[in-house]
Amino acid sequence: MTPRRVLFAGIDVGSLSTDVVLLDGGGKVVGHAITATGASTLKACREALDRALSVARGRPSDIAFTVSTGYGREAVPSADLKVTEITCHARGARSLFPDAATVLDIGGQDSKVIRLSPDGKVSDFAMNDKCAAGTGRFLEVMARTLEMDLELMARRSLASRRSLSVSSMCTVFAESEVISLIASGASPEDIAWGVHLAIANRIAALAERVGCVPPAVMTGGVAKNPAARKALENRFGIPLLVPGEPQLAGALGAALIAAEKSGPPGRRRPTRTGGSRRPPGTPPSIP
Repeated sequence: MTPRRVLFAGIDVGSLSTDVVLLDGGGKVVGHAITATGASTLKACREALDRALSVARGRPSDIAFTVSTGYGREAVPSADLKVTEITCHARGARSLFPDAATVLDIGGQDSKVIRLSPDGKVSDFAMNDKCAAGTGRFLEVMARTLEMDLELMARRSLASRRSLSVSSMCTVFAESEVISLIASGASPEDIAWGVHLAIANRIAALAERVGCVPPAVMTGGVAKNPAARKALENRFGIPLLVPGEPQLAGALGAALIAAEKSGPPGRRRPTRTGGSRRPPGTPPSIP
């Protein structure tokens, strides 16, 4: 009789996207998915999980343990455990880059700077979750004002020949600054670069509270933006490590915790969440 397959699921419900990572019993990533969260977290969770299971060629009954994270983690009915995104992003980043000392996570609605201790635990963090400044939403608003999409704004900002200041920490006031710069005849490239510098300055303000020590890992959707990465690297004076799919770092961390908390292989939905054994195999990677 063929033994039943065992999978461990991490579900990260963010403001803009819901991300799922599935690990097998050896700690290998066998499925992942990113879907828009939209107006229903339940629908987004189902769609993301179905897509990840399709990639993994698995069934819902194969999932031995599920950890949810992100701002919508409480809305995941199938979760056996709910863990903060601070812990999950730290865990995911450290599994991909074992020497990581700092994590810069910039998502659609919030941004975080997380300091890690030598053993990989969270030692301190600073978070901006009260305002859109320094987040993906900030970039979306500025791109719309410049009549560009995010990809075009990033490309054009990298062609800038001088730095323009967008100094306001408030998205609404920063948008007014951009409108004034457009009216003054400033080049779109220089304005776009000023927008990315504003993001870097906002993250630097967070980092001042906890420090930014290399090696530093950048996660979240904004990590896909080359102009944002360059602005941050210039601001901190260090290179940033970026995973192949930076949006999945939190879901990966959640899946790793799920594998630890599940207990012996094949055990399903335990009433206690003890144990800290990591499944055998090399640290997972996401293409």
